[in-house]
Amino acid sequence: MTSFVVHRDGRAATVDDLAPLAFAGYAHFTAMQVRGGRVRGLDLHLERLRSASVELFGRALPDDRVRGFLRAALAASPADVSLTATVFSPAGEFTVAGTEVEPGVLVRTGPPACGPEGPLALAAVEHERMLPSVKHVGEVAKTYLLRQAAGKGFDDAVFLDRRGRLSEGTIWNLAFWDGTAVTWPSADMLRGTTMAIVGRQLERLGVPQRVRELTLADLPELAGAVVLNSWTPGVAVHRIGSVDLPAAPEFVELLHRAYEAEEPCLVSEERG
Repeated sequence: MTSFVVHRDGRAATVDDLAPLAFAGYAHFTAMQVRGGRVRGLDLHLERLRSASVELFGRALPDDRVRGFLRAALAASPADVSLTATVFSPAGEFTVAGTEVEPGVLVRTGPPACGPEGPLALAAVEHERMLPSVKHVGEVAKTYLLRQAAGKGFDDAVFLDRRGRLSEGTIWNLAFWDGTAVTWPSADMLRGTTMAIVGRQLERLGVPQRVRELTLADLPELAGAVVLNSWTPGVAVHRIGSVDLPAAPEFVELLHRAYEAEEPCLVSEERG
């Protein structure tokens, strides 16, 4: 059984299926880690695909159909994989397509991932994503800014908006520890599924959470920082720009514990 599967609308994709999409960029996606055939936060992934489809295409596929597409790809894959589901319009780019055009779904599986070891040093760059609430494809700035940061000796980059507020990383959300509470940045950003999983489990664990505007000038008062995404619920950050941040292993462990508290479910199941 291969660990790399590409399906279009629930069946193995052909060259004819993929050729029109090879250079297309008007689409959105979600990415998840599957372990033992199970996914954490499936409801959040389905909600993301649904809301982004309405935003980009004016309509969304029923969750049951999307789950069926995911299930078909996983049935042809090993139990542990990375999975990306991309929703696109068959009408393509640079067209005015109405809601009569039903979106299509590409599902790709590949080897599982767990993220970098850390701690990470992150360059701080001014950048605001187009449609920040949508996880859309074709964002050349993310890779460009990552490469620019690496060329300056950093591991990756985080974004500052035009008001100087920290928002998110290239492919990461940011979380901070102020000594008593988990602190999330207040700015326009993509709110990740792992961020949402951790947030709701922290609430169940009784851990305080705050949302506040944060600038580089605020960082010295904080007691730790991490990045998180579908790969991992927390990788330690020891520097943002020129500001050093203290090691906070208890904070990293807390976020991992919260993530592990989320019960994974089969794609065929609803979350209870």
